[in-house]
Amino acid sequence: MFRVTIAVRADDIDANGHVRGPAYLAYADHARWVCVRAAGIDPAELAARRIGPVNLETTVRFHRELPPHGEVGVSCEFHWGTGKTSRVTQEFHAPDGTLVAEVASVSGLLDLDRRRLLPDPGAYWRELAAHPELLGLGPKTG
Repeated sequence: MFRVTIAVRADDIDANGHVRGPAYLAYADHARWVCVRAAGIDPAELAARRIGPVNLETTVRFHRELPPHGEVGVSCEFHWGTGKTSRVTQEFHAPDGTLVAEVASVSGLLDLDRRRLLPDPGAYWRELAAHPELLGLGPKTG
């Protein structure tokens, strides 16, 4: 499972001293892109191939308050099936290890010219990745 630590910025805090809901979504998105890059995928290569990831559904579950002005650890775990979509589950942990939130997403890989989801998105990610295991994919074959 991939993990990244993100600093909680002052503008992520609402008037009640809580981390704003949209900040969690931004942290989740940032962590996924850091993971994709760590797997060896260059976003420019995706653009050159005229494909791009799309988020189709996101659910956020809040468990505890995240202390403001600190850091949050965000994990990424990819789950692949046989269709056109995949799932990503992410956990958010306070510096003391307390689970503060979870984000679950359903994603696909979009053909940017045809505007249609590609079948078997994991196959594309595996082909592009130097380290597909970070994306929950087995090693390249052949």
